[in-house]
Amino acid sequence: MGRMHASGRGSSGSTRPFIDTAPEWSNTDKSAIEELILELARKGHTTAEIGLILRDQHAVPNVRLVLGERVGQVLARNEISPSIPEDLMNLMRKALRMLDHLNENRKDLHNRRQLELIESRIRRLSRYLKETGALDSEWSYKRDQLRLAVN
Repeated sequence: MGRMHASGRGSSGSTRPFIDTAPEWSNTDKSAIEELILELARKGHTTAEIGLILRDQHAVPNVRLVLGERVGQVLARNEISPSIPEDLMNLMRKALRMLDHLNENRKDLHNRRQLELIESRIRRLSRYLKETGALDSEWSYKRDQLRLAVN
């Protein structure tokens, strides 16, 4: 996949091998894994962090192979999913860090441009999330209210 705001074509990387069943050595107790997911979500972990914890501490290399659905789908089914999706929240945190940096370094023109690009990514993603129904249709990105939305 090409880059969003540059002329490069991206970097190559490894791909996950195609398998349709969980390995024999992995934890395949569906109810226990689902309870772990719900418990970790209640503690405030994101879906990515939940996947890492399950992989590293509970021998579940891929939740989808065991449960048949992703971590986010399990949370949505149990009505624990956050109001703002994780990918949008990560972009908003990045924009907030750049705003803090630019308040201290006002002449940093390169980062000012990067902030504009991140904000355009936020607007583009929010438009998509509104169309799919994952985000409230009244939600809008406002730079002055960013700190309240992230915290």
